[in-house]
Amino acid sequence: MSVVVTVLHVIVCVFLIAVVLLQRGRGAQVGAVFGGGGGATMFGARGAGNFLTKLTTGAAIVFMFTSLSLAYMRMHRGEQLFEGSAVEEEQAQKPAAAPFEEIPQAPAQAPAEKAAPPAGEAPAPVPSPAP
Repeated sequence: MSVVVTVLHVIVCVFLIAVVLLQRGRGAQVGAVFGGGGGATMFGARGAGNFLTKLTTGAAIVFMFTSLSLAYMRMHRGEQLFEGSAVEEEQAQKPAAAPFEEIPQAPAQAPAEKAAPPAGEAPAPVPSPAP
């Protein structure tokens, strides 16, 4: 049942977009969409105003009805949105985290003094200042 409602919802969505785009904008005539004055004869002498308005209203009502139906079906089915997704599988494989334990800190050490050169090595000679 939900597949049928979903397909109907997508069809109505595309139809609603098309009907809205066909409507007359501010200052533009519907005839401009069909190339000149031929648009007026396609929809009759009164033009497309009432016809497209009624189509938009009908499509919007069906769109809202299918949206609410899909939400209701999803809520009462009790399934998750991404059933069997990689995220769920990864979470199922992860072991549970251990409770937080305070880690003891090492005592602070005093900074070391100048280290003596290793045994067997003489310190580097210091150059004398230029006269």
